[in-house]
Amino acid sequence: MNWRSDRIWIELITGSRKIINFYWAFILFLGSLGFLVVGICSYLDSNFRSLFPYQQILFFPQGIVVSFYGIAGLFISSYLWCIISWNIGSGYDRFDRKEGTVCIFRWGFPGKNRRIFLRFLMEDIQAIRMEVKEGIYTRIVFFLYMEIRGQGSIPLIHIDENLTPREIEQKVAELAYFFRVPIELK
Repeated sequence: MNWRSDRIWIELITGSRKIINFYWAFILFLGSLGFLVVGICSYLDSNFRSLFPYQQILFFPQGIVVSFYGIAGLFISSYLWCIISWNIGSGYDRFDRKEGTVCIFRWGFPGKNRRIFLRFLMEDIQAIRMEVKEGIYTRIVFFLYMEIRGQGSIPLIHIDENLTPREIEQKVAELAYFFRVPIELK
């Protein structure tokens, strides 16, 4: 839910609670659990042919390797589930022309600096920069930055949604018009 008026523009950022992240965390958990069960079965020299049809796997060296992959996969899966539950990267961008300020808020990892809050003046914005990179399988990924005087470039959004290039250009143009700054392509 984004909100926009003549003077204020609020853009909500979804973060890590996306369907694809749930999918990969679940698939990784099931796969690594399967590897660990096969490794344990090879250690106990029991055969769960009804659940896991496999030929006899010796514990040394195959069972150890399969168990290691299962444990490593469970650690990575738990890391993904923690990132999803903490909703890392979510937040909002608030552009206020009335006050002349830009506020960027994101949730980070738990700890002292979990809340990431940046605030600066709109008059310090020099340009809106858009980077276009090719991702996996020739998928085009867009990155959007604000060039700030004295602070360099600050990332705004990573546009990986199913938007057409024309819709993305429209969004960048609206943002540059709102700030009254030029657009830089890289």
